[in-house]
Amino acid sequence: MIETKPLPTTGFISAPRIHQALTAAAEKRALHWMAERAPRWLTSDQLTAIGLAAQIGAGLAYALARTHRLALLAVILCLALNWFGDSMDGTLARIRQQQRPRYGFYVDHMVDVFGATALMTGLGCSGLVHWQTAIAMLVAFLLLSCESYLATYTLGRFELSQGLFGPTEIRLLLAAGNLALLHSPYVTVLHRRMLLFDLGGAIGAACMLGLALVVTARHTAQLYRQEPLA
Repeated sequence: MIETKPLPTTGFISAPRIHQALTAAAEKRALHWMAERAPRWLTSDQLTAIGLAAQIGAGLAYALARTHRLALLAVILCLALNWFGDSMDGTLARIRQQQRPRYGFYVDHMVDVFGATALMTGLGCSGLVHWQTAIAMLVAFLLLSCESYLATYTLGRFELSQGLFGPTEIRLLLAAGNLALLHSPYVTVLHRRMLLFDLGGAIGAACMLGLALVVTARHTAQLYRQEPLA
């Protein structure tokens, strides 16, 4: 029988959070307002579970949209619930002075990974985008996420957004895209008819991949300067 000892908690310092997205300031005020008025029975873990369930629900609704286009409205509702759960869990913990830095960071971002996988799987099943595009978006998101998590550990700061875009902006773009899909799943570009989400997904995947490469190069250079060869 192997005995396990609890991990030491002393000496652990949470990385400062950097959030400079378009909606960051308004979002912070709204989250603080809601957290201060949240019922006492509501916990951060429950909010995390709501966020994950909502993202899985969004994936299922996308899959259902293959035969019932109005399911796209359910996707928008699930995205809103995902924002509420995913954004409120940490805010509520900070307002109530109940932070669990290591637990919260690990669970929150593993939930993001599983949730994104569920969302892109459902989107790939929807018939509104080709599987190749959905996979490309997921791979690009995971690469950018890995870079962010590694930078948090090695550089000591957690960048919640890249430039003016963060998770909330991505949800808003998806919601707007869903409303456009209700009108038509196709778009014509340079006299060529293609799926709207194939176009948007290809642009999004390319931007995320390019951003991951640029940020990786910048952080690599920064770490090299901080740890030069003897």
